[in-house]
Amino acid sequence: MLRKIGLISLGCPKNLIDSEIMMGSLRDAGYELTAELEKADAIIVNTCAFIGEAKEEAVMTILEAAKYKEQGNLKYLVVTGCLAERYKEEILKEIPEVDLVVGTGSIGRIAEIINEAEADKMQKVYADLPNSVEYLDSQRILSDNKPYSYLKIAEGCSNHCTYCIIPSLRGPYRSRTIESIVNEAGKLAAAGKKEIVLVAQDVTRYGMDLYGEIKLVPLIRKLSEIEGIARIRLLYCYPERINDELIEEMSRNPRLCRYFDIPLQHVSDKILKAMGRRGTKDYIINLLKKIRERIPGVAIRTTFIAGFPGETEEDFNELYRFVEDHRFEHLGVFAYSREEGTPAYKMKGHLPKKVKEERRSRIMELQQRKIAQYNSSRIGQIYDTMIDGVAEDGIFYIGRSYAEAPEIDPVIYVSSAEPLEIGEVVPVKILCADGYDLIGEVKFENI
Repeated sequence: MLRKIGLISLGCPKNLIDSEIMMGSLRDAGYELTAELEKADAIIVNTCAFIGEAKEEAVMTILEAAKYKEQGNLKYLVVTGCLAERYKEEILKEIPEVDLVVGTGSIGRIAEIINEAEADKMQKVYADLPNSVEYLDSQRILSDNKPYSYLKIAEGCSNHCTYCIIPSLRGPYRSRTIESIVNEAGKLAAAGKKEIVLVAQDVTRYGMDLYGEIKLVPLIRKLSEIEGIARIRLLYCYPERINDELIEEMSRNPRLCRYFDIPLQHVSDKILKAMGRRGTKDYIINLLKKIRERIPGVAIRTTFIAGFPGETEEDFNELYRFVEDHRFEHLGVFAYSREEGTPAYKMKGHLPKKVKEERRSRIMELQQRKIAQYNSSRIGQIYDTMIDGVAEDGIFYIGRSYAEAPEIDPVIYVSSAEPLEIGEVVPVKILCADGYDLIGEVKFENI
């Protein structure tokens, strides 16, 4: 009989939430959770399949976990998440060590599915159509003691960008109710979480499907009333849905971080159209100008895709000049990944991998120079900094100001003459930069 279950979570914060929900469901069903995979009777690998690198990581992790059938107690290997949804039958055929494949629409039934599997001892695929968000109301087991936590406010996506497979893996956009989200946020605050990071494929679409209008700002205001929550952060904002109401809320609400994560993807109007994006370069420029004018000190993160099908040298140079002319506090670039099942897969003009990688590198090298300038401008400034933990060297604390999102952005290494608590917010004076990261010291009022 299966009693001990281990879980490996891959991919984005949204996937981590699914993993925590599965752990909660399994615990409530009487299973024992273990981090010692060699002692696990069953191992769940919750996978990502957004781009090629994520798929490769998922397959390698599954194969590594399968070794515990020879080296440990493993009886059942379970694959869940986006790879499971995308390649249901292929996984069982190509990796015979896998016993169960559980798609994204069946995550809420994980305990029931494993119980059924124990009864009939057969390889099976469970891939219900993702059409509900009720599973998000399940009790999560928080997987760390960090002072922040992610909170998924919606599932799926209805934007249908031509390069993206997510709508077919996660279904259409489905908002949770405000009451459901506020209830979960209250539980997170009671568990000691100080920063709540709202996540969805597009948080700026929140509420449209459920209430007939965008309800992100009313949601933020409700969350801001919860005692114990010091910060609310938004990931990810679709540029065409960033409205004046949201900009105004960010400028006046002290709990809402002055931080926008806006995946722009490109600025060439030709490429934006081919990507299925609804905006234009002029719209993007005007939006960035408006945000910076109305929200002093705002930090903006973005991502771009280099080497999209049909991207000419002229298109790329337009993107390069745009990055050169505009300041982004944080920026990432993906080399275009050709994903079967997406409209872009069949487009003409696919570029060699070498060209895509070279273009990606050029923009990242440019951004590295710009970040050095940005970090220099922060030296001598004092920021309210949340302490996330202690650095490996044991000398510095690791912290973040409002301008750094957890796990994806650089950090502030903090020295302090007095002991600090995880989750504590302290004033830190920036002394110098170390690459992308900053180094500072606590400036207590009595010093």
